[in-house]
Amino acid sequence: MKQSGFFDVEERLARLSGLGDQLEAFSRTVDFEVFRADLEKALAYSDGSKGGRPPFDPVLMFKTLMIQTVNNLSDERTEYLINDRLSFMRFLGLGLSDCVPDAKTVWLFRERLTQAGAVDSLFNRFDATLRSAGYLPMSGQILDATLVAAPKQRNANAEKADIRAGRIPQDWQDKPSKLSHKDRHARWTLKFTKAKRQDDGTIPATDIAIPFFGYKSHVSIDWKFRLIRKWMATDAAASDSARLREGLLDKTNMASTVWADTAYRSKANEDFMEKHGFVSKVHRKKPHLKPMPRHIQRSNAGKSVIRSRVEHVFADQKSQTGLFVRTVGITRATMRIGLANIVYNMRRFLLLERINAAA
Repeated sequence: MKQSGFFDVEERLARLSGLGDQLEAFSRTVDFEVFRADLEKALAYSDGSKGGRPPFDPVLMFKTLMIQTVNNLSDERTEYLINDRLSFMRFLGLGLSDCVPDAKTVWLFRERLTQAGAVDSLFNRFDATLRSAGYLPMSGQILDATLVAAPKQRNANAEKADIRAGRIPQDWQDKPSKLSHKDRHARWTLKFTKAKRQDDGTIPATDIAIPFFGYKSHVSIDWKFRLIRKWMATDAAASDSARLREGLLDKTNMASTVWADTAYRSKANEDFMEKHGFVSKVHRKKPHLKPMPRHIQRSNAGKSVIRSRVEHVFADQKSQTGLFVRTVGITRATMRIGLANIVYNMRRFLLLERINAAA
């Protein structure tokens, strides 16, 4: 077998570029150095005066989290694939002989950012980059939420009652290792899907309700560019409606129009939007035990044409990056969802820049 050399590696990398390496496109389009100050502030590493092995570069480690999020990888799989793939090594600026972060290092880095609550500042930092590039929030905003699955918990009825009451079950308090693997923040809810047409052509009168366990990702996107501008994470059973009044609305959007589905229709929300200068285009609900008036049907249909854009965001996150919470607790789930939102905005930024270059 022929021994590989430097030019063989360069030729393979050039071939990867020709096939469309998304990570290389990230490197060309996104200046990851803008994250350095926020990363260093959150990590608060020592100056190294006490000795020991110096930590990996924080920007390199942040890019490692980007690889992990884009490909929906575990920490162990991330370590393996960075060692295995030339495209991953090129994205991180590593050579074949360089040291690669192991799974424990990746976990510790993400955990340190999580405990520092750094994901908000990192998201806002990239949002500032988008605005500097000319992608200002305009033409109004669209609100929606999607369920994000988490590993199901197998708890006794008494344990479930304690969790719902905000208590830690006594048996768990005596077993710290067990407590660390129990998610006390994720919740069960029902996910409703449209009933499918039967073989005889009829459609059942009731929709299908599927039990779901995990968290919920709430977002506000701008209508023009479909970029996520505001977001938050809650348990799966949390109300969508209340989030509108808790900071989900983007007050920097140049237009005042707000689109959302019927889950956000309430007198409290309508009063809140009117008070703060927003124009509600929230879907109206069907009157109880009465048919939907034709003019409301037409109005809702017109709103759906615009509101449906937010569904593309969730479809991208789940189909392309496999959005799923592997961790335990709302703090880590928030970090996972926040990273997914940053990656989505980066992918969308690449697409917008490519469209502009072709125009």
